[in-house]
Amino acid sequence: MKPARSSRALQTPHSGYHWTGGQQRFFEGWYFRLTLPQPSQSFAFMYSIDDPARGKPHSGGAAQILGPDEAYCCRTFPDVSRFWAWPEKLGLGHRRGGSGLPGYLEPEVFEQQVSEGYQATATWHQGKLKDPVLGPIRWQYHIRPVYGWGDSPRSQQATAGWLSYLPIFEPGWQVLMAHGLASGWVEWRGQRYDFQDAPAYAEKNWGGAFPSKWFWLQCNAFDGEPHLSLTAAGGLRQVLGWQEEVGLIGLHYRGRFYKFLSTEAELTWQVQPWGHWQMTAKHERTRLILTGHTRDPGTLVRVPTRDGLQFHCRDTTHGQLHLQLWETPATGSPERLILNAHSPLAGLETGGSPWPEPWLKPVHPQPIP
Repeated sequence: MKPARSSRALQTPHSGYHWTGGQQRFFEGWYFRLTLPQPSQSFAFMYSIDDPARGKPHSGGAAQILGPDEAYCCRTFPDVSRFWAWPEKLGLGHRRGGSGLPGYLEPEVFEQQVSEGYQATATWHQGKLKDPVLGPIRWQYHIRPVYGWGDSPRSQQATAGWLSYLPIFEPGWQVLMAHGLASGWVEWRGQRYDFQDAPAYAEKNWGGAFPSKWFWLQCNAFDGEPHLSLTAAGGLRQVLGWQEEVGLIGLHYRGRFYKFLSTEAELTWQVQPWGHWQMTAKHERTRLILTGHTRDPGTLVRVPTRDGLQFHCRDTTHGQLHLQLWETPATGSPERLILNAHSPLAGLETGGSPWPEPWLKPVHPQPIP
């Protein structure tokens, strides 16, 4: 693998904090995932801030972790004045109590002065929580970004395209780092997990409400494919007062970025309320097939809603995921399989208002000219 470019070169649009000081309903959430192929475990760190203007019914922050064997931890940080985030690049943190202005602390200072809290940037992640059931949880690790969201040697892209720069979508969504390599440690339930160059991933969302219905697949720990990362999702999002059904697949493979948007490609899906995810996508000369499944019940996690954080999302970090990427080299030539990959450590998710029936999206026929 070529050496990773600097974190600044890989910085994506929307990496900075979006709140501008208004009084309207607002949340911003960040998701950092760390996958340990040995011993086949995962840590998903989820941070959020609700109504940072203070004094609102749902003002406050939270840190959630979906840990080994999908054990779940959630700690709230009611004092929004102790939250900080950088507006121009990725950087955020929240801590309980303490003195001084909120902001990034050198790792040694954080370790000495902070009793409970977290801080994260594009290259560093650190925190400690006091869970009454799981006991103390601590983590410190460096990140070397490898893929942002786009072709490696080019400027990085907004995940939802150029329209995501306009404040008309609810919510906004951005993959911050499709793939990175993390080195450090996590202490969980009295066990220390040390790791070197473990797959890392990061994304965020922001706005006034989550979609009313969505699904999500993510993996960057495929068997025998260290240069491969996948993120896929579909949802009903709010656009200027109406709902729009949208889907997206992004695939980074050996330095090349394959993107399939429902507004540009033939994108279909069949997703059960839980247990089975299937997507197909075709754009120009490329075709992709995704199949995810799990027999595990998954774990409920909290997501921002109009009524604050609610258990409206079910996740697993031990999903089975299989993908096939096909390509037609030239017009008239036969299609060929260029990638056939599998992982038992995929993140799979469904969320929103209960939807008891399978969610089917066929390809809409093209209009006859």
